[in-house]
Amino acid sequence: MPDNSPKKVMVSGCFDLLHSGHIAFFKEAARFGDLYVALGSDQTVYELKGRPPVNSEDERLFMIKAVGDVKDAFISRGSGLLDFEDDFMRLRPDVFVVNADGHLPAKQQLCEAHGVEYVVLEREPHAGLTPRSSTALRTLNRIPFRIDLAGGWLDQPFVSKHHPGAVITLSIEPTIEFNERSGMASSTRNVAIELWESRLPAGDPHKIAKILFACDNPPGTTEISGSQDAIGIVFPGLARADYEGAYWPARITSLQDEEALRFVEQALYLVAIGPREDDFGVLSDTRIDRERARALAHAASDAWTAILARDLATFGAAVRRSYEAQIAMFPKMVTPQVEALIAQHRDRALGWKLSGAGGGGYLILVAERPIPNAVRIVARRASD
Repeated sequence: MPDNSPKKVMVSGCFDLLHSGHIAFFKEAARFGDLYVALGSDQTVYELKGRPPVNSEDERLFMIKAVGDVKDAFISRGSGLLDFEDDFMRLRPDVFVVNADGHLPAKQQLCEAHGVEYVVLEREPHAGLTPRSSTALRTLNRIPFRIDLAGGWLDQPFVSKHHPGAVITLSIEPTIEFNERSGMASSTRNVAIELWESRLPAGDPHKIAKILFACDNPPGTTEISGSQDAIGIVFPGLARADYEGAYWPARITSLQDEEALRFVEQALYLVAIGPREDDFGVLSDTRIDRERARALAHAASDAWTAILARDLATFGAAVRRSYEAQIAMFPKMVTPQVEALIAQHRDRALGWKLSGAGGGGYLILVAERPIPNAVRIVARRASD
């Protein structure tokens, strides 16, 4: 006889600061069958976010179990982004549902390997309600993140001593809670939060960025965090920092033109890879010389020119050349997972690069048409 019992549907997440967006997600997921929620433990939240949750795992579990659309909920037994994997194997769901900003290739691969339908939902508020996210509720903290668009590594003297060049950064609003070790300058941002709590101070961005850089690299620091992290966080909009063999750039050019910011916002799509491993060592097996540093510098300069000209094809090509110059010097930036993800999107993207030092984080795509299941960003404008 045919089995007419409802399908088992599984979702996972931290679900801290339970809000209407979570409820709308549960309702939508429950349309596929009986809903089971795998809840990230307090330890997992701390490992991924670099902070404890506002509500403990017991509180979160109590609230989620009280939601009418949830069949059952439990605290995941594992850790990391696939903390639910053991529970997944135990439950054997028919459908696994994620929001677009929770999509990961590793989740999709797990489902495909076990014949589980993988569904990606767009984040939509319930009709008539304001869109909500845990990040938005928490971000009375408005400290931004940053994306390095091109030229990354030239802020290190061991690279720019071979050839001067620019690093181009984009300061972005904290609309998404990027995980630790994801190449979005989260560690430098954490220092900014320690210094100024919820907002950057008013004043000269050059001075503020220098303060942040100094505090990010106190006396005795052996591996200096590049100053492009501090500059990308502090300077609104786009910034071009030109390096000539020193830790601090010879000059910084700030670009806050609205058309330029919209051009970059509309061009970028972020596909999550997952945080890089704790033992990730990008500085091993480096191949740094004048020719490779020069290629990186020229790619960054071309990317800046393309932004000024609003030339999408040239911008994409320059970002890709920047990536190729980076991995020529730092081949450990690329993992087999990254190579597979690039191959998957190669035909629909004009260019691509990795966030930060690679090894995880995000694949940043430049594209003319929407990339399915990708994350979008909002550039930070100068305050009025």
